[in-house]
Amino acid sequence: MTIPENQIISIDQAHVWHPYASFIEAPPVFVVASAQGSTLTLSDGSQLLDGMSSWWCTIHGYNHDTLNQAAKDQLDKMSHVMFGGLTHAPAAELAQLLVDITPASLNKVFFSDSGSVAVEVAMKMAIQFWHSQGQPQKSKLLSLRNGYHGDTFGAMSVCDPVTGMHHLFNDNLMQNLFADAPVSGYQTKWDDAYIANFQSLIEEHHQQLAAVILEPIVQGAGGMRIYPPEYLRQVRRLCDKHDVLLIADEIATGFGRTGKLFACEHAQIEPDILCLGKALTGGYMTMAATLCNDRISDGICRGEAGVFMHGPTFMGNPLAAATALASTRLLLNQDWQSNIQRIESLLSEGLAPCRQYAHVEDVRIIGAIGVVEMTSPVIMTEIQKAFMAEGVWIRPFGKLVYVMPPYVMTDEELTTLTSAMTTVLARPELLQG
Repeated sequence: MTIPENQIISIDQAHVWHPYASFIEAPPVFVVASAQGSTLTLSDGSQLLDGMSSWWCTIHGYNHDTLNQAAKDQLDKMSHVMFGGLTHAPAAELAQLLVDITPASLNKVFFSDSGSVAVEVAMKMAIQFWHSQGQPQKSKLLSLRNGYHGDTFGAMSVCDPVTGMHHLFNDNLMQNLFADAPVSGYQTKWDDAYIANFQSLIEEHHQQLAAVILEPIVQGAGGMRIYPPEYLRQVRRLCDKHDVLLIADEIATGFGRTGKLFACEHAQIEPDILCLGKALTGGYMTMAATLCNDRISDGICRGEAGVFMHGPTFMGNPLAAATALASTRLLLNQDWQSNIQRIESLLSEGLAPCRQYAHVEDVRIIGAIGVVEMTSPVIMTEIQKAFMAEGVWIRPFGKLVYVMPPYVMTDEELTTLTSAMTTVLARPELLQG
């Protein structure tokens, strides 16, 4: 028996708490009945082209035959088994594949169940490593302004205190350090002044710093900012010079989103610890991974505890691992680089008219990411309606209207997506103030 749409919405409004939403004057929600390829079908039969890849994870689109079959095959064997003292083929094969495709020094894989937890794991790895080295004072982290790393408490402590959306909790969080945001622009001509603030902080505080954590090349939910690879190279150099670990949060940028398989490749650097999530399973299951090098794993395992002090219940979940394995192989077995270049070209061409609008601050594109920054925050409920009237699903935040489409989106669909953006964003009345 199918519950009627009005009953679903009634239950939802009474009981379901949505992300960053209120029960008082709650924003509207829309019931999705099914999804296929790049399209969401709502319960009333209307269809929306999904420009968000469901928060950046459904890189192969919805209801993909290969991923469906991988999940079904694994379900017939076992959906879950504890990872303490046991292992299984999907987790082992996935770990090997991730080791093979990530920077060469990263050869240890710790599975968890969300991106935020992958960041927590990375932070704990760094802190426990230094504790095992007899340097427990190295327990702080240095992050970047405009950075975003998740919603759990450790992750919140390394998000920008203002744009990271967690300022209400500042008094309850571990107090970390923040360097100025990197200079904007992938092609920005380098000046050593751009790294000066970061260099000053790491020089002054390196004896207390366990690690630097950053999103390589593209800062996500903290500002959708793109910065030059040289900044990342300079950070790696300074971390090496001052014996501070480097954590790369590639939860949003991994698996081809920026035009490289991993964004660190733009600068040809290797982090000590790498966080993966979102697109790992193609958006089918929640799963994440934190990779590290031998120095980290050996240091921790030779320390006081002798083990890494973390172990999620659903760690290495077979159903998620099998789907992740299928998703990653599906990506690697196609000419994904040419495909991302195609998407980048169409986003650049399609969003170019927005540069002429007086109420647009900036338009920036890298890989399969397109961002239009407005001069003022958008009126969320109104702009959402306008996009839906154009047949697309785009969910802006603040001043940022962006898309991260599924890689399977066709040229025609991408044109529809960007045309909707240029049409809707031409209307200054959809901005606050």
